[in-house]
Amino acid sequence: MPLHDKFGRVITDLRISITDRCNYKCVYCRTGNEGALYGDLPFEDYLRMARVLVGMGITKVRLTGGEPLLRKGVVEFVRELAKLRPQGLKPASFSRDVARAPRPRTSGDDAAVGEAEAFYPDSAVALADPRAGAPAPHILRSNRAEASSFHGSEPLDIALTTNGHMLAEMAQSLKDAGLTRVTVSMDAVDPDRFARITRVPNGYDHVLAGIRAARRAGLWPLKVNCVLMRGFNEDQIIPFGMFAREEGVTVRFIEFMPLEEGRTWAPSTVVTLDEILARMAEYRPLVEIPHARSETARRYRFEDGVGEIGIIAPVSHPFCGHCSRIRITSDGKIRTCLFSVWDHDLHAQMRRGASDDELEEFIQSVVAKKEERHHIGEADFVPASRTMVHIGG
Repeated sequence: MPLHDKFGRVITDLRISITDRCNYKCVYCRTGNEGALYGDLPFEDYLRMARVLVGMGITKVRLTGGEPLLRKGVVEFVRELAKLRPQGLKPASFSRDVARAPRPRTSGDDAAVGEAEAFYPDSAVALADPRAGAPAPHILRSNRAEASSFHGSEPLDIALTTNGHMLAEMAQSLKDAGLTRVTVSMDAVDPDRFARITRVPNGYDHVLAGIRAARRAGLWPLKVNCVLMRGFNEDQIIPFGMFAREEGVTVRFIEFMPLEEGRTWAPSTVVTLDEILARMAEYRPLVEIPHARSETARRYRFEDGVGEIGIIAPVSHPFCGHCSRIRITSDGKIRTCLFSVWDHDLHAQMRRGASDDELEEFIQSVVAKKEERHHIGEADFVPASRTMVHIGG
């Protein structure tokens, strides 16, 4: 049976934050005074989590942060994720139960060790000894063999959300490794305004180069996300419409949510879906186009067929009733909603030596508690226990 919550929503989308670190200090996200608050896990731990969840019905995995491209080894991680296949593939185990069953190392393991050390930099020394907790070479080969037997099934949809600063030099390698698509966060198309928002000088040119490199590499659909804040960048709506048409990307406007470190959000700062549509209509007429029920964005195309925009409106037009997502934080905790006031420690289960079956039971029990909806703007609203940069977008 597919993974589902008590409200009947099927969970097919997984977002994994692979780092709490970020090289930008966007004003709607961070105070600029705090750095990373939570640690990163070894990639093999994220991979095991993904394997188990793919076996439970996950079909889409999005890598987030922080800034995920800061993690050394992210390309190899994408390559390993791309070997997973949805449609009920029973994940190969990375559990300590397997790791405790070593066999004598043979000369044929040396090549596997070399390959593994590139992917598991934090565990390179331990690879020769399976009891140390890192996958042994014969386990890695077994995983590859099992995954390869499912090449006929649909591939896993692997996406990545990035600020784009490092994307230009990595786009082709990520595509070659198996990344399907990319979303770039970009909150102004004016270089000076961009620098004010990100608090990083000369970042705009890096991000624009990254967007163009991703398009050349075939990371498609290519989406550009813009968080709008009244009094700060709502005058960028029409320029972004022009940008969508000129650059051949989908621009998605996001209503500002109460997830920033400074906790300064107020309803008056939100530029709503209706206001965005009215402002864009001053430039060119829009036509709404169909979108999947579980999609976060309402989609629109310009009347002449050139250019697409989307609007993610969790404040003015909530879409909680069709939510298909769960998140894993950089330190290995499951969050069933952006606005959860608690999280569930999946990595602690792994540290205790849980088998894959036990992890599945834990995940099912967590998803069963998924919140029905958020309460933004209501009298009983309680802020999320983590802010966005520490959850993963």
